[in-house]
Amino acid sequence: MRSLFALILSCLALAGSAVAADQRPNIVWLSCEDISAHIGCFGDRHAITPNIDQLATQGIRYTNTFTTAGVCAPCRSGIITGMYQTSLGSQHMRCTATLPDSIKPFPVYLREAGYYCTNNAKQDYQFRTPKGTWNDSSGKAHWRNRPDKSQPFFAVFNFTGCHESGIASKGKYEKVTKVLTEEQRQDPDKLELPPYYPDTPIVREDWKRNYELITAMDHWAGDLIQQLKDDGLYEETIIMFWSDHGVGLPRAKRWLYDSGTHIPLVVRVPDKFFEPHQVVRGQRSDQLISSIDFGPTVLSLAGITVPEHMQGVPFLGELVLPRDYVYGARDRMDERYDIIRMVRDKRFKYIRNYEPLKTYYQYMNTPEKGATMRELRRLHEAGKLPAEAEYYFSATKPVEELYDCQADPHEVHNLAADPKYADVLSRMRAAHRQWVLDTRDTGLIPEPILVARAKEVGSEYEVLRQAGSDQVNQRIATVAIQASEGASALPDWIQAMKDEDDAVRYWAATGIGNLGEPAREGAAAIVAAALADESSAVRTAAARALCRMGMPEEALPVLVKEMTTGQQWERLQAAIVLDEIDEQARPVIQQMKQGLKYQKGFNSDGKYRVRVTNRALNELQGTSNTVP
Repeated sequence: MRSLFALILSCLALAGSAVAADQRPNIVWLSCEDISAHIGCFGDRHAITPNIDQLATQGIRYTNTFTTAGVCAPCRSGIITGMYQTSLGSQHMRCTATLPDSIKPFPVYLREAGYYCTNNAKQDYQFRTPKGTWNDSSGKAHWRNRPDKSQPFFAVFNFTGCHESGIASKGKYEKVTKVLTEEQRQDPDKLELPPYYPDTPIVREDWKRNYELITAMDHWAGDLIQQLKDDGLYEETIIMFWSDHGVGLPRAKRWLYDSGTHIPLVVRVPDKFFEPHQVVRGQRSDQLISSIDFGPTVLSLAGITVPEHMQGVPFLGELVLPRDYVYGARDRMDERYDIIRMVRDKRFKYIRNYEPLKTYYQYMNTPEKGATMRELRRLHEAGKLPAEAEYYFSATKPVEELYDCQADPHEVHNLAADPKYADVLSRMRAAHRQWVLDTRDTGLIPEPILVARAKEVGSEYEVLRQAGSDQVNQRIATVAIQASEGASALPDWIQAMKDEDDAVRYWAATGIGNLGEPAREGAAAIVAAALADESSAVRTAAARALCRMGMPEEALPVLVKEMTTGQQWERLQAAIVLDEIDEQARPVIQQMKQGLKYQKGFNSDGKYRVRVTNRALNELQGTSNTVP
């Protein structure tokens, strides 16, 4: 489909249908952080957003727009390249991937076509920004700085005031919202909370702050729109307003539910560039749009051929290719892994939990600082949470989740086990697997293995694009799914433990560990042998499996060694297992304290291992020590 699209668009360009140089539109992005569609024009009756609402009356509001992750940096790596983060290898929150020479941030193509490109100022792409991506990327970047005022421009402005830190920090909240009038303040008692939050003054205060930060963002957007008008450029400029993912609160940010991935998108196209056969001005469109479509759409609007490698597709311009599905992924969030994939159409959402034995609310330092998260934990420990909120403290997750997002917009009624929806489940399960294979999902390769292979072949992207990779891709995807299928898959896991690929062996050991005690008779010997595997990730998965089979004696020394030697992600994985096995780790408490040491040369000096180790020791020792 992508190849056909590129061919058609190339032919159109050669035929002279691309936008002539003197008619090319300017394009401005108004991007913001951490907000869901709590905007007046999207039907939120509490929202105070007059500038975005006015923009929507002259443009189009897209009501089915979704990000590819529930957190900023993985999303932004996808937005700037038009590629899934799981294809690039930029899926883990706070990693440093390598971009292959064949893939460039899309502003490079705009600059080659004569555009002046600026970014003010957040990048956060999780790879080194290639030289020549921007004319200027700084806090002073602006279209007004272009030397030739007749030059078309692409200008990005990022509002960071509504980031989750604006909710969590009273000081930041007050600073950002000082522009609001008294009439623009919210009464927290009148707001409607999602059912997965407890109704307390603390939670309502956070929800209020979210709305008021959005109103502050609207002030910012209105100022930039006015600048375009003052410069006589409003009718020469396409404006796109969007957010990088959903609201910065629990069970939203970092998650693949609509609360974390459904975002507002408003596009205003001036009369001279408007194509009425595609959309109706001032109306809503329910077209499915992914955040990786933003870049290809900009190229299309500028009359530039979309590179064939891009996985996003334009939703405006010369050729529009409608989507049947949008996709999303969750991988490591700071110090915690939780491999989850999502497929959504206009009505249904499918979620695959690759690590179902992990609770929803794993302890992570950053979200735990928020008042709502602290309130959730307090009421959970007191046994006072409503059922919808308490559910997310379940010890495990279902392997599959299916939601009717029209009938159940908060996604609290899982239909995966309902026979009435068996056909829908089968269809979306198949779409998920096909996407994993087609996009060559590097997130199913354990991070230590992925990093090592990337060094060998030049980039994470190329890892599953080597000779013979199709078969490896198939085997990894198959065993990763089998890892949560229960006892019936045990013979397959035992066979996969002999695979030449260490990612396959990792998932096989993980599956055996997931089964636990029932796997002991048939798999204990092969798992024990894997404690000497050449791959650290496999050794750690095998140690976990032995612990879950009730055989921690041989496993504990391996876990301590893996936690204290080797590369940073190897150490993190071992620390996570030591945290997971709870009381079984008590004999090595003293050795575990080595994990509290920071390590120069690692990302953030190895703070993620420190965080996990600190949490594990607090639970074992009944302490309340804190680390950054």
